[in-house]
Amino acid sequence: MPEQSPKTNESKRTFRLKPFLVPAAIFLFAGGIVFLIAGNWDAWASDRVTQKTDDAYLRADLTPLSTKVAGLVASVSVSDYQAVKSGNLLVTLRDEDFRAQVAQAAAGVQAGEYALINNQRQNELQDARILQAEEGIRAAEAEITAAEAGIDAAKSSIANARSGIDGVKADAQRAGSERRRQEALFAVESATRQKLEQVVADEERYKAHLQSRESDVSAATAQLASREADLARAKSRKASSQAELEAQKRQRAVLDSQGLQLRADLNAKKASLDLARTYLGYTQIIAPTDGIVSERKVRPGQLVSPGTQVISLVEKDVWIQANFKETQVRHFQPGDPAEIRVDAFPGMIFHGKVDQVAPASGSQFALLPPDNATGNFTKIVQRVPVKILLDAADAKNQRLRPGMSAAVTIRPAGATQ
Repeated sequence: MPEQSPKTNESKRTFRLKPFLVPAAIFLFAGGIVFLIAGNWDAWASDRVTQKTDDAYLRADLTPLSTKVAGLVASVSVSDYQAVKSGNLLVTLRDEDFRAQVAQAAAGVQAGEYALINNQRQNELQDARILQAEEGIRAAEAEITAAEAGIDAAKSSIANARSGIDGVKADAQRAGSERRRQEALFAVESATRQKLEQVVADEERYKAHLQSRESDVSAATAQLASREADLARAKSRKASSQAELEAQKRQRAVLDSQGLQLRADLNAKKASLDLARTYLGYTQIIAPTDGIVSERKVRPGQLVSPGTQVISLVEKDVWIQANFKETQVRHFQPGDPAEIRVDAFPGMIFHGKVDQVAPASGSQFALLPPDNATGNFTKIVQRVPVKILLDAADAKNQRLRPGMSAAVTIRPAGATQ
């Protein structure tokens, strides 16, 4: 059998591999395309001129209105789904008990005010007593000054009287000696009776003068004792007045402390009155803002307790919560225009703008956030809530209701494709 050449063998191998070359090339090309798309899909998706999602719903602020006090429902002033204005009365509770508490607290405030007025009157009376005690001290000081002056005058009078006695005594002794001499001369008839009578009269005059001066000394001494007694009484009266003044000042300090206590008590009673009025105000449930009420949950005569929900208020300002994929929100900025199509109104287009992008994905706000650190991991694209405000001037917005489904298209300003 003749041997085959190497060229012939190579040709046979090429012939056998030829059916597999085209599929392999196609497979490699398709793999490259898939790799290219997978590696750049997120960037292409985030750079689109428009970003769309049908995971969007109409939202509005819904306020459940509840009671803060217990009581019986007196009246329900609105019907189901009625539009209300801010300040409109919605539900009223019977308020007899609360009005009685307000009256009781008001009476307590009035009693506290009267007690404070009485304390002020007592302070005025105490001030008058303090002035009276001070006047008593001044009067006693004046008496002391007068008594001291009288003592000085009495001592001076005594000194003057005593200084005159010595001279009068000398004159009286000379007159007595002269009388005895004249009597001796008269006995021998060497002196006249007239001379003797004159000498006797001089002696009697000097004795009378001496007795007068001695009486002046006694009177001045008695006056000195009286003035000293006056001085002692004045000092005693001053000490008594000073003690009275100190006692009255202490009583004034007590009244001041009582006044502070009464004022604090009055403030507490005023706070109780404010609290009672506040609880009385809780018997009327008022609409906090414009909106539409939900179905009534209470009826007249029903007993409610604190926290019982009586009705809900849905505000009229409706907005959109659109849940975009995390790969779509790269270029979203507040103010980006948005078009909204609501399922309930096919063919109608509503306009709005992006207000805010949520600070976290929706999974972070869930009651039970996912924990991807356990078990096998499968990557799932997260969704980020985006708040969209509707144009306020569009009259069609009045027909929208929270909870409706919508489809949202946003044109990010930073998109490049």
